[in-house]
Amino acid sequence: MTIDEASERYQIPIEVLREYESWGLCGEVKKVMGAWQYDDTDLQRLSVIMTLHDIGFNNAEVESYMRLLLEGNFTEEERLQMLNKKRGTTLDEIHFKQKQLDRMDYLRYKIEKAQKERRLSE
Repeated sequence: MTIDEASERYQIPIEVLREYESWGLCGEVKKVMGAWQYDDTDLQRLSVIMTLHDIGFNNAEVESYMRLLLEGNFTEEERLQMLNKKRGTTLDEIHFKQKQLDRMDYLRYKIEKAQKERRLSE
C-alpha cells in the first residue's frame, strides 16, 4: 500500500506517515518503484502513533515511545511510566478545568439570582 493509499484508507495525515518514515521505525516498509509500501505491521504501528498523538504526546514523545515499543517487551515498564505520566498530566488539566467550571457556574449563579430577584421586585 502506498503512502497516499494508506493516508486515504486509514485517514492518517500524510505528514504523520512522512514523520513515521523519517524516524526509520518502519523496518518492514519497502520502497518499490520510488514509493513506500506499507504492510499490516506498519499500519498497526501507525495506529499506535495516531493514538499517542490523540492523547497528547508530542512528536519527541511519540518517537521515544515507538523506539521503546520496537525494542520489545522488556521496555513495557518504561512505556507504562510514560503513559502514567501523561495520564497524571491529563488528570491535572481536567481538575483545573473543573475548577474553572465551578467558578464560572458560581458567577452564572450570582447573575441568575440577581435577575430573579429583580423580576420578583418588579
